[in-house]
Amino acid sequence: MKQVQRLFQVDPWKVSTHTLDKENRRLQESLTSLGNGYMGMRGNFEESYSGDHHQGSYLAGVWYPDKTRVGWWKNGYPEYFGKVINSVNYIAMDIYVNGVAVDLYSMEPEDFYLELDMKTGILSRQFTITVNDTTIRFSFERFLSIVQKEMAMIRLTAEVLKGDATVTIVSKLDGDVQNEDSNYEEHFWSPREAGRMEGFSYLSAKTIPNSFDIEQFSVTSAMKHVSNKNYSHEISKEALKIEETFSFHVAENDSFYLDKQVLVVTSRDIPEKKQIETLGTLYQALTPDYSAHKKNQIDAWANRWALADVIIDGDEEAQQGIRFNLFQLFATYYGEDERLNIGPKGFTGEKYGGATYWDTEAYAVPLYLALADPSVTKNLLTYRHNQLPQAQHNARQQGLKGALYPMVTFTGVECHNEWEITFEEIHRNGAIAYAIYNYTNYTGDTSYLENKGLEVLSEIARFWADRVHFSKRAQKYMIHGVTGPNEYENNVNNNWYTNTIAAWVLRYTRESYLQFKDKTSLIIEENELANWLDIVENMYYPTDKELGIFVQHDTFLDKDLFAASELNLEELPLNQHWSWDKILRSCFIKQADVLQGIYFFSDDYTLEEKRKNFEFYEPMTVHESSLSPSIHAILAAELGLEEKALEMYQRTARLDLDNYNNDTEDGLHITSMTGSWLAIIQGFAQMKTDHETLSFAPFLPSKWNAYAFHINYRGRLLLVTVTKESVTLDLVHGEPLKLKLYNEWLLLTDKTTLPLRKKDDKHV
Repeated sequence: MKQVQRLFQVDPWKVSTHTLDKENRRLQESLTSLGNGYMGMRGNFEESYSGDHHQGSYLAGVWYPDKTRVGWWKNGYPEYFGKVINSVNYIAMDIYVNGVAVDLYSMEPEDFYLELDMKTGILSRQFTITVNDTTIRFSFERFLSIVQKEMAMIRLTAEVLKGDATVTIVSKLDGDVQNEDSNYEEHFWSPREAGRMEGFSYLSAKTIPNSFDIEQFSVTSAMKHVSNKNYSHEISKEALKIEETFSFHVAENDSFYLDKQVLVVTSRDIPEKKQIETLGTLYQALTPDYSAHKKNQIDAWANRWALADVIIDGDEEAQQGIRFNLFQLFATYYGEDERLNIGPKGFTGEKYGGATYWDTEAYAVPLYLALADPSVTKNLLTYRHNQLPQAQHNARQQGLKGALYPMVTFTGVECHNEWEITFEEIHRNGAIAYAIYNYTNYTGDTSYLENKGLEVLSEIARFWADRVHFSKRAQKYMIHGVTGPNEYENNVNNNWYTNTIAAWVLRYTRESYLQFKDKTSLIIEENELANWLDIVENMYYPTDKELGIFVQHDTFLDKDLFAASELNLEELPLNQHWSWDKILRSCFIKQADVLQGIYFFSDDYTLEEKRKNFEFYEPMTVHESSLSPSIHAILAAELGLEEKALEMYQRTARLDLDNYNNDTEDGLHITSMTGSWLAIIQGFAQMKTDHETLSFAPFLPSKWNAYAFHINYRGRLLLVTVTKESVTLDLVHGEPLKLKLYNEWLLLTDKTTLPLRKKDDKHV
């Protein structure tokens, strides 16, 4: 296993360090990212920093269609690659002490401290510097409000410890920004207006025109300042920048603070012509009092944690990991806007374009079902239903019927320009359908399925029915030329997972239509239903009876098969050391593939089938996808492989905190952060909802003393507590619930405590 890279101290609620790591500044920035669902940023410094770093601020739903550039164009390629674009840097506050610029890259600060408080969503920092004969301590606090989504608050405090100083602060709204991943260093913003009115400065910009008939976005940001000390003040502006300069004269042992209240609005919500007026109205309604907004922030996060927190007693690394992941998830998406989805990097970087992937449906939906109101998941499903026409367009681009949901998107139109993804990784279509099943099965609410859901399912089913072909030689339906979840193999035939989920979609759609056809306006002809059934009953699944496994694809067993443990550590991660050709020819698996299907359809397979497939595939899996460890943790827990389950939990919980895959400097792995929650709740606690039945079969990792979590389930709120001696199910509110504990029925009316069973106990 790769050596971990840990930059921050282990603490149950904080990510903190006393070290300014100039060699790993990008990694520190990623790990101290902030967001509020509406906007977010990397953990950049307010003042200038001349060393290597990645300045990044992003706005939800604001993106640009960058022209696809490939050497050889293939029919069906997307015309553009959608990407989240770096937006106005609104935290900028350059600092000068007696005319010398404060730059922590060129200076050696004393008493450096950096802290992200996950309990409150507040990022703080302090350091002391000496400029000539003057010693001064600076402190910063900032947060993105989860109460007022358009608002960011920053407090800068300066205290002169020795000498006296003229402290000059140049506070900016800087729209002269670029993407690191832009083609040919394009600028995506053009200036509109910069000015001042009613006590605040503002900057308006608009995305440059594009040739794809996609709307341009306009963004207006504003800043207002408050201080407890007199200052001189100047204002200057350029095309994409406005600055306010504050100068303070500070004697020895004296101090001051400067508060910066930022507001940002976009054309997604406010028409371009009304943005400045709207900002004025918002400022009139909002107090400039930093302390008041800070209290509101602390209270709002406390409410979120009251439901979402997972408490782990006895393992602070595990505790910090799950809280970090939950914090970053909710900082990215909390379900208020059905126009939005969850990007794999959230607001923390530009990799993957900031777009929507199948990760949401496969990994995020279960968490949001349990930790938020059902409307949140319904919004995620509505997001896909609204994009059904675009999914139909994607299918037509491939010459197929029905709907093909995109691998990467902002609007529903596929915008990924790698052929093995765009054309071949079509299993994503099944994840969209599975989310509809998951929502319906978990909540018991069939209203979405009966109408919008069936519209989506029927078009996905039509895609699969057209994408299969019938092998006359084998007398079976097959799917050739695909890439499964294991992206370390391309253009394979009969990927077991893809064939499995295709047949499942056809079966589930047919059964759902027959159940609700009297309640829907949708009409599916009998011959089409009969064709779907024929495919379901005659789908080909590669298997090996001698090994007792489902074969990943037709020729997988012809590879040179050996365990990843035999590789040299210096070769890992493979994707950073091997050529792509060598990876594709190898037996090594990027992420759960066959095991992904077993996870989705767990109730269809025996424990022995699960065991044989796990023991065969896991040793060859290098887990170089952030989505991989959680699936393995869940299955290992069910199989009683406690050590492996805990190892995989640790990897998914601390994937970014310990930089397991050596790529967190590009941004956090937001959608896979759900994996740490899944590993505990669906793994260690063995929560299942098969056949609309809630069940638990918990075990406690030997290194832990206890763990506890809440879940929402069908109008009830449950608290589950697992200790070394017992399992307690507490019905916090809601009607009595019939469920299973260790495969035995019980009616939960208030609180029930039963002995904890070991994996070798009877019935477990």
